[in-house]
Amino acid sequence: MYGLLDRALKMVMVKGTLRVTGPDGVVRDYGDGTGTPVNLLINTPLAAAKIAADADLWLGECYMDGSVDVGGGTTLYDALALLTENGQAHRLPKVAKAAYAVRKALKRVDQYNPVGKAKNNVAHHYDLSGALYDLFLDRDRQYSCAYFDTEDGSLEDAQLAKKRHLAAKLDIKPGMKVLDIGSGWGGLGLYIAEICGAEVTGVTLSEEQHKLSNERARQRGISDHVEFLLKDYRHLDQKYDRIVSVGMFEHVGVGHFKEFFTKVNGLLKDDGIAVLHSINRSDGPGATSAWIKKYIFPGGYIPALSEVLPHIEKSGLYVTDIEILRLHYAKTLHEWYLRFADHRARAKELYDERFCRMWEFYLAGSECAFRYGGMNNFQIQFVKNQHVLPLTRNYMIEAEERLREIDSKLPRFKTVSAE
Repeated sequence: MYGLLDRALKMVMVKGTLRVTGPDGVVRDYGDGTGTPVNLLINTPLAAAKIAADADLWLGECYMDGSVDVGGGTTLYDALALLTENGQAHRLPKVAKAAYAVRKALKRVDQYNPVGKAKNNVAHHYDLSGALYDLFLDRDRQYSCAYFDTEDGSLEDAQLAKKRHLAAKLDIKPGMKVLDIGSGWGGLGLYIAEICGAEVTGVTLSEEQHKLSNERARQRGISDHVEFLLKDYRHLDQKYDRIVSVGMFEHVGVGHFKEFFTKVNGLLKDDGIAVLHSINRSDGPGATSAWIKKYIFPGGYIPALSEVLPHIEKSGLYVTDIEILRLHYAKTLHEWYLRFADHRARAKELYDERFCRMWEFYLAGSECAFRYGGMNNFQIQFVKNQHVLPLTRNYMIEAEERLREIDSKLPRFKTVSAE
């Protein structure tokens, strides 16, 4: 069975050195022999066959059950980074290309997310124990790409900078009504209410996020100015001055893009401004990883700009600004990976060893995708009336500095317990 994997690795590995110890105990090297060898252990013949047939699904599963591991000073990140870099050469076996083509053809079926199913998909990931997320996220529980406006800034600094960056693009005035679609644990909504003086409504489909975000608002004494609803955005019917959505669009599904922007158009006032923050695949339309779809984000899909912009245009909205955040998510995920590793024993108490290996694979694999696989983030600003914004982007820079003056003087609130 190892013969299939041997042929696949000879095809895929172009640079670096992957040192594989097979189930027969034989050590084989792949690549051009450069760099420090990365040691991968294939412990069973079945694992070798599975990975050869569809590494996108089975590499992660085999790591979870221990039939694949790393050794000799190699970390999981080292192995995935080398494989991801080489995978970009597209020298993939025919069977792997065929599996990807099938996933791409079926993505509209996989990403069919009507209201009820969307809630179930969200619960799969976001209604895990709140204690788990406290192990690796920042104190504000920001679970999306941070914005590292300085090279040596902490994760907390970068997540605060992300909220400031978005608020500046929204050009919020005190008293405005702001909608946060996919409000998470409430950090951005609380920031906009406290720092910008807006009246904020956040919507989430996660019961755990809904409970915690409203508790945070209550503890800060601003429940009169910010409210978080357990509701699908498609069930809203008010008008808002500003709409923001961060890290939610990846759960919409490609077949629902038209529905999303049509609804946002209906919710946005004629002089309103909206900003969408989402992961972006820079190499064009694709398909969700089979392993990610099964274990991490069912129903999810990372869009390409070429899939998003036509729907904005057709919905009658004007795109007024696009920014690509390069490598910011790679840095964010690296911080999450290190923090999870520091608290792995506690994660194992909450779940088990298989879960910990799954989460490690998720964080390390995601970082590699952003560092070597062409993933990044976009922030798209759009309006209904192109005259509502200043002529140049200078207002964003000025607003960001003004917000920094305010938020830098406030105490850093700790996350309230979710349990």
